[in-house]
Amino acid sequence: MEIVHVYRKLRSKFGRQSLFSDRPAELLVDVHTDQSLGHQFIQKSQRDQDLQACRDMSEHQVNTKRFESDSCGLNHEEGGWPKDVNPQEMEQTIRFRKKVEKDEIYINGILQLGSVMDHCIRQNNAVDIYPDYCEDQDQEEDYQEPPSAKTINVFRDPNELKRTVTGLSWHPDGGRKLAAAYCCLEFQKTSRDMSPDSYIWDIENPNRPEMTLKPASPLVCLEYNPKDCHTLVGGSYNGQIAYWDTRRGSQPVEVSSVEHSHRDPVYKIIWLQSKTGTDAFSASTDGQVLWWDVRRLSEPTERLVLDPNREGNLDRALGAISLDFESTMPTKFMVGTEEGLVVSCNRKAKTPSEKIVCTYDGHQGPVYALQRNPFFPKNFLTVGDWTARIWSEDIKESSIMWTKYQMSYLTDACWSPVRPSVFFTVKMDGILDVWDILFKQNDPTLSLKVCDEALYSLRLHETGRLVACGSQRGGATLLEINSGLSTLQKNEKSLLAAMFERETKREKILEARQREIRLKERSRSEQSRDEDGGREDQNQNQLMVRAEDHFYLVTETETKRRRDNQIRGPGPEPESDSEREPGPEPESELESRPGPAAVF
Repeated sequence: MEIVHVYRKLRSKFGRQSLFSDRPAELLVDVHTDQSLGHQFIQKSQRDQDLQACRDMSEHQVNTKRFESDSCGLNHEEGGWPKDVNPQEMEQTIRFRKKVEKDEIYINGILQLGSVMDHCIRQNNAVDIYPDYCEDQDQEEDYQEPPSAKTINVFRDPNELKRTVTGLSWHPDGGRKLAAAYCCLEFQKTSRDMSPDSYIWDIENPNRPEMTLKPASPLVCLEYNPKDCHTLVGGSYNGQIAYWDTRRGSQPVEVSSVEHSHRDPVYKIIWLQSKTGTDAFSASTDGQVLWWDVRRLSEPTERLVLDPNREGNLDRALGAISLDFESTMPTKFMVGTEEGLVVSCNRKAKTPSEKIVCTYDGHQGPVYALQRNPFFPKNFLTVGDWTARIWSEDIKESSIMWTKYQMSYLTDACWSPVRPSVFFTVKMDGILDVWDILFKQNDPTLSLKVCDEALYSLRLHETGRLVACGSQRGGATLLEINSGLSTLQKNEKSLLAAMFERETKREKILEARQREIRLKERSRSEQSRDEDGGREDQNQNQLMVRAEDHFYLVTETETKRRRDNQIRGPGPEPESDSEREPGPEPESELESRPGPAAVF
């Protein structure tokens, strides 16, 4: 029998558990003497010093420990990757991890380390160093302030002829700057005196732009490079692509050739995740999606024609007006078209017909905005006509959630980068709507009148606190929303995931029910068509028989009349009805009977 002694001691009486082990002595620092410093040494002479022999007595005694603090920086770099693997590229790191996980050395190493880690975890769980002493107390709920927003600055077009702010882009390094593209998109409203310039604004100085971008044609879209804060790429009204380096001035560094560019305005351009950080792709209403390397804009590196028949016919291509790319899905991208369709594409497909995967149809007008949810990439947001819709990739027939029809046309929308259930929309009446679908779905959580003009563009900062809205008359309004709309709420991700899953299942059930109803109606229509077809055939046969009988009767009557005339010889025709020979019927009776004219 094993004798066990239990020693009880308060946890506060001892500190962190110490694990001692024997190890040989090691030399940390070896400082050699410097003989040259001996000449500078001054030896102190002996001196008498008085000391108090008696003990110091004090009524109070304070014993404190000196605390020394030091501020130092920490520079962390991604390490442990081979030279041919870029740790910033998610696709390359995933491929390298899969390759390593299949290695036998890795598997054996994990099995050996498993027992060691299990021992350490059991030791750590033996003593709970993070007890919750206030678990039984009632926790006061945090006060939730009502949703609100305030205007910080307004950046106005410095030109006399005002233009629409068609595109906005935040500076990737802290958001201290805001790039705005200015262009007039109204048909035949552009004049020669209208400036083609676009501007980069300092958010703290609304009086004058920090830098002017001078393209050959007005810019419809403009985008900062997320890897290089000094470079921008823009799409022009004439279809060209321009590339800027702010360190080289206002003129573009590279401009695509007219022959190999788009034939219509470039409504959207997005940077791609690549090793060089110089790849981008653009979409235009000419029905093409073009891939570019900004270092060589002489011609695109790849081309895709948005032909719904997957034949690559540019005459039947759908005009692209919005574009979305998610870095976690490097091979997939989505295009919003003028016809209200959303086209899902796969860039890595081998043939052009396989690059167009599927389409989503739900809007009655152009899809002006298209963006995947940053927390749930399978769900994406679209804006077109008078509604905003949320879709799921699993359902192609209809959206899973949508807003009611608004009184004004919706022009742009985007998700919040910090709250998965919040998205923003702007309308033609100058109102910014903030929607929180966990709070309520029928009406926006916050509606704010930004200006008296139509709002055409919208962009959120990565912190989710700053919102930039571009208006029709060249005003870019910067707003700050409160912390309630820009702070992740408790259990928000799990609640929204459950909502999306529930709505997806509901739409699947409804679509299955609709398919059953359509199949039943189709079978009924085919049966009734067969019955009606048999009746029609029978009626046609009867009409043919009656027409033939009538034809033979008329022929025999005419033949008999002519034979009688030959026997009788020439003479006057009989006048009375009794003397008239049988012949053709009067026209009124012929028309009342079905004859050959009725059949054909």
